[in-house]
Amino acid sequence: MLIVAEKLGRSDKTDRLSYQRKDGSSTGTAMPRQGILPHDLVHYVVETELGLPDGFTGLVAQGASASFAMETTHELAGKVAGAQALQVESIVEALQSQLWNGQFDRDDFVEGVRTACQMREAPVPDLGDAGGRLFAKALALNEAWSAIPFHGKLTLEFSVSS
Repeated sequence: MLIVAEKLGRSDKTDRLSYQRKDGSSTGTAMPRQGILPHDLVHYVVETELGLPDGFTGLVAQGASASFAMETTHELAGKVAGAQALQVESIVEALQSQLWNGQFDRDDFVEGVRTACQMREAPVPDLGDAGGRLFAKALALNEAWSAIPFHGKLTLEFSVSS
């Protein structure tokens, strides 16, 4: 699946994210601007780096609309989304916290994942030392995204096998 992140105008509060599946179908969503790498692009980092096929981006790749995947993966208690989707959301939130801090702290990251999983009633994944890799990948993608001019696009390939 191709992910196309389009930076809109200077005064816009959101950008655009489009998903183009291999079967020719597509879906899209607004992507709120943040002072760090946008949340949906953090999903790309987490899901590709950890090889997790059932997070937000993976559900879209499997055919879900972006709005449906967003609604189901942002449930606090796993009533709709599967455990992996809830774990991914928890990892994304913890990684975003590290990005906001501007530096990686392994203990804070692990605690962030643990508490976010606990809030969602999801099992806490064993990430080993993946946190530092995720942080570095997120910083690199943020640098690439920041270099895109207004009305420019960044295209990413998403491919995770289950």
